[in-house]
Amino acid sequence: MKIGAAIAGFCIAIGALSALAVSAHAQTMADLAHYSGPDRTQRLIDGAKKEGAITLYSSAVIADTDAIIDAFQKKYGVPVRLWRGSSDDILRRAVTEARGGRYDADLAETAGNAMEGIERERLLAEVASPVFAQLMPQAAVPHRGWIADRLSVFTAAYNTTVIKPADVPKSYQDLTDPKWQGKLGISNEADDANWFMAVADAMGQEKAVALFRKIAMTNGMSVRRGHTLLSNLVVAGEVPLALNLYGYRVNELKQHAAPVEGIVLPPAFALPTGIGAMAKAPHPNAALLLLDFYLTDGQRILAERGNVPTNRTVAEPPPGVGLLDVAKFLDQEDKWMRLFKETFAAGAR
Repeated sequence: MKIGAAIAGFCIAIGALSALAVSAHAQTMADLAHYSGPDRTQRLIDGAKKEGAITLYSSAVIADTDAIIDAFQKKYGVPVRLWRGSSDDILRRAVTEARGGRYDADLAETAGNAMEGIERERLLAEVASPVFAQLMPQAAVPHRGWIADRLSVFTAAYNTTVIKPADVPKSYQDLTDPKWQGKLGISNEADDANWFMAVADAMGQEKAVALFRKIAMTNGMSVRRGHTLLSNLVVAGEVPLALNLYGYRVNELKQHAAPVEGIVLPPAFALPTGIGAMAKAPHPNAALLLLDFYLTDGQRILAERGNVPTNRTVAEPPPGVGLLDVAKFLDQEDKWMRLFKETFAAGAR
């Protein structure tokens, strides 16, 4: 009897330890990221409050990020620590920390090319949230390592005091007209080469390269480093028309009464900004709770601040606008950076 009782007690103890192990395992990011039961949100809230904090890496405009963080903290009472840097900074930091065995970030939100880079380092968790059903289909990348939460639509923009309404181009072909000589500008960053790849794929590579090379050689091209700088030059009239600014920036300038207007020339494309949970997030519940918040309540906040959200219950995506294929661009980056430089450098000034 004593031996039987001892065995029974041992089995109970083993069972209890197994239950604890299962409970602990259920708190890893891998399991939490795929849970879609009706109590998902409440589980995440309870877990996030126990974790007590979350660390977010973001490259977004600080005022936009602060507005989302403030609303999240007010709703759930979970503090958010923000580290802000460029998309390249975030990619570098995430990779450097991981290679050093350090995992500080819970969530990253930045340009799609950087998010794809982080994914290729196997640092993001595959997430399956019920919230994804509300998003535009193109928002979900195949591997589910990150999800597009907002779009930066590439927009041509012109100075309204320099360019008359009747002269506003309706196509890129219109820019071959000699009347545009000395009036054109373009931003030169990796995202812009990605835009060029998308436009060329849509138009046909040979046709697109020949067209843009003709524009640059006929009328010149002010090649500038950065969309913000180019936006300011359009407002100042130094560059009367820019080919590839971000629509949200143009809208922001208009709200401040700047003499600028945007036009989307076909074929139209947008750079996706993505959000993803880190596979080894120290606060997995809080990470997923904030991710869901970004894709629901946060979408309304982003829209109110002039951003283009991906949640269709907030706003339908712009018609006729495709998303840049950031994965394809990473595979072909050298080619398209070279083609971009060769095409527009012909008329650089």
